[in-house]
Amino acid sequence: MPGQYLLNIGFGNFVLASRVVAIVNPSSSPMRRLREDAKNEGRLVDASQGRKTRAILVTDSNHVILSAVSADTLGQRVSQLQEDTREGTE
Repeated sequence: MPGQYLLNIGFGNFVLASRVVAIVNPSSSPMRRLREDAKNEGRLVDASQGRKTRAILVTDSNHVILSAVSADTLGQRVSQLQEDTREGTE
């Protein structure tokens, strides 16, 4: 699958990086509401393995994914994927 890369969101869980729209910090009230709404509508995927949620990922299919890896770390991983992709095309 050229051009499609998996993003490690912790504990052996991966998401397709191209499907991620946002990586946000879960501590604000709007993010708590987003999480609750997704849970009520069956769009919530808990990949935190019972640990504290440190990041919320929103996908283009409107699914909400909880991760125990911090939003900063996930952002760095996405940046690294983009860098590696650019280097591979040059």
